[in-house]
Amino acid sequence: MSSNDESRFSFFSRKKTPSIDESELKIPTHIAVIMDGNGRWAKKRMLPRSAGHRAGADNLKTLCKNCGHYGIKYVTVYAFSTENWSRPESEVHTLMELFVEYFDRYDPELEQEGIRVRFTGDIEALPENIRAVCKRAEEGSKHRTRMTLIVAFNYGGRREIVQTCQKLAQRVKDGSLDPSSITEEMFASNLYLPDVPDPDLIIRPSGEERTSNFLVWEGAYSELWFSDVLWPDFGMQELTEALVAYTKRDRRFGGLSKEK
Repeated sequence: MSSNDESRFSFFSRKKTPSIDESELKIPTHIAVIMDGNGRWAKKRMLPRSAGHRAGADNLKTLCKNCGHYGIKYVTVYAFSTENWSRPESEVHTLMELFVEYFDRYDPELEQEGIRVRFTGDIEALPENIRAVCKRAEEGSKHRTRMTLIVAFNYGGRREIVQTCQKLAQRVKDGSLDPSSITEEMFASNLYLPDVPDPDLIIRPSGEERTSNFLVWEGAYSELWFSDVLWPDFGMQELTEALVAYTKRDRRFGGLSKEK
């Protein structure tokens, strides 16, 4: 039995969900994944943390393929947070190098799968070579329409909200915006990627059960699903378990249940 088979899944319980016919699944338009557990994956195998990050990056390709199988249109992954700069300099350097390598290596496969690449986060604060990769990946994939892969890099949900407030405050200061005209819809239209629908489902592997400053505004009504499986081992079985759980949720958005 593999380590994946032995792992437990849950949001409310640790029991494995019975299998279900794929035709019965309710497929979300947009899922977001916190790619967590790379370091622990490496430690369990007595490997350097860099090996875990590399395995995690490789698994992103698998995630995209699996999501494509289900027809999911948007996939956002939490790759590097604004808080990750506090990690050892050597690890940050490794993550930056891996970022560049990933898009150089896998772009032909992303092209073949019809996957458009976009980035969300404080991209302008990144080193010049990383910004160049972001621009190249976005420009070179604009024509792809099967799926959009959104990479949250140097991303923090609170920073996104603060920067949106700063943007609107400057317009108020300039006299081009009346404060009383600011609505939730206007605020949302000034976030990093206002044209992307909010995530229906946020998934976090690794056993941690928090969202860690990820999509704070956009994820206000997202369904949450957690797994004990470490990110490099997160595969089709785990994704299917998440979709089964999502299918059984009653998304009320503050209203009454459809059964009431």
